[in-house]
Amino acid sequence: MPERGTVLAFDFGLKRIGVAVGEAEMKSAHPLATVQSFSEIEAIIREWRPARLVVGLPVAEQGAHPLAKRVERFARQLEGRYRVPVALVDERFTSVEAEARLRGMKKKAVDSVAAQLILEQYFREHGAA
Repeated sequence: MPERGTVLAFDFGLKRIGVAVGEAEMKSAHPLATVQSFSEIEAIIREWRPARLVVGLPVAEQGAHPLAKRVERFARQLEGRYRVPVALVDERFTSVEAEARLRGMKKKAVDSVAAQLILEQYFREHGAA
C-alpha cells in the first residue's frame, strides 16, 4: 500500500460501478460517485491522480462467485489503461452493509457506499484504520 496519496476504490456491478476515494496516510474513505463507463472512470482518475486503485472482489461462501472473473478482468483493464497499481479486496457483504447504512436514501448511493466499505477494508488489511 502506498504510504501517501489518494486511493480510489471500485464496487463493480454489471449496470453500475460505485467509486470511493480515500487518503492512504489518513486511512479515511468517502463515497464519491456511481459511474457506468470507462470514460467516467477516466475523468475521475484524471481529477484525483490516485497512487493506487482498489477493486472489490466478490467471494462466495462456497465455490467461485459468478462475477469474480469479470471483476478480475475489470481490475486488469484498470491497471492496463491507467498504469496505476490495482489491489483486489474481499467485498463480501459490502452491498448488504451499504444498504443498511442508507436505509431510506437513494438506491443509487448504495454502490458508492459499497466502494467506501471496500476501501475501508483495504485500509484495515494494510494497517490500522
